[in-house]
Amino acid sequence: MSEHDLPPVPRYASAHVSQVLPSAAAVLGVPGVENVLGLPAARRVCVVMVDGLGSSLLKSRGAHAPFLRRAMQQNNQTLDAAFPTTTASSLASFGTGLAPGEHGLVGYDVVDPASRRVVNQLGNWPGWLDPRVWQPKPTVLQRAADVVSTTTVSLPAFADSQLTAAALRGGSFVGAKTLQARVQAAQQALAGSERSLVYLYINELDKAGHRHGAASVEWGEQLEELDFALRSLVARLPASTLVLVTADHGMVDVPASRRIDYSQRSHLIDGVELTAGEPRAVQLHLAAGVEPEEVARRWRAEFGAGVWVMTRETMIQQGYFGPRIREDVTERIGDVLIMGREPELALYDGRRVAPHAFEMVGQHGSLTRAERQVPLIEVART
Repeated sequence: MSEHDLPPVPRYASAHVSQVLPSAAAVLGVPGVENVLGLPAARRVCVVMVDGLGSSLLKSRGAHAPFLRRAMQQNNQTLDAAFPTTTASSLASFGTGLAPGEHGLVGYDVVDPASRRVVNQLGNWPGWLDPRVWQPKPTVLQRAADVVSTTTVSLPAFADSQLTAAALRGGSFVGAKTLQARVQAAQQALAGSERSLVYLYINELDKAGHRHGAASVEWGEQLEELDFALRSLVARLPASTLVLVTADHGMVDVPASRRIDYSQRSHLIDGVELTAGEPRAVQLHLAAGVEPEEVARRWRAEFGAGVWVMTRETMIQQGYFGPRIREDVTERIGDVLIMGREPELALYDGRRVAPHAFEMVGQHGSLTRAERQVPLIEVART
């Protein structure tokens, strides 16, 4: 595979989602972080993380979000998501300010090298896997909480989740089920202190996309709800408040006929011990003695230009997981990775996933522009 055939490497050191919280914290005077994104001065900053709001989707369906569209036209940067372009990896980069190679959440499903078991990074982790050991680096929220009032506003279920403990720990947590309740909680947190950092998480758009597709009526309706909520948020802000909207990844729609169970093709799983990752970014962990390049060759022959196929060694050398890889993270990454190059392709291990997984319309994980590029929009500066 020539360099011209490789997907773009995320811009971890510059225009990347991992720079958002550090830049916001730097604005507030938190030491040890840098305002890489050049954010304006403020005494209060609210960062709204909208799960699944890719830049291309917002541009193509902007008629459903007039408030966001106007703000995007006035002050917007295009950032890259982490690789894989999945919530666990990108939210961990957002929360820690680090690339996946350093924070260690290198996919949706990840193999724990010690136990040789597959761990779902968004689900309930096994009890023997300590999130603070799996991801030992201090988070941006932890650093900020030592200096300014720091609050996470999210769904109540995430207060004690392992992902929160691993990558988003620090400060106080306010749980609220509805979108409007979360907006009100964020307003109260901003008004409650002279200097404050608020992280507001919104997942409704991503859920609609997975279930119905990003081209669906339901997705458009949810975007309208988001637009209204953001207008409500900025309508009541204390002085010197900066409100930013960003996302963890974009999304593509995959028709049912292109959601493929690769476990039915024996030549593709010959020599494969474990499968992990996600349907748009499959990670294969091979049995001892199996040559990664040989497995990669089989997958390239099967799917041709529809996929990017690289070995772990190549992925690390090229910097897809960031410029540095923690020693204990390397073996969490598959020996061979297969990424959807064409938008309409999702690859499942039917032996391992539940049947309803094949019903998912909206997908992400790969490095196409639609999945990789996310906005950073300044929606208010008081």
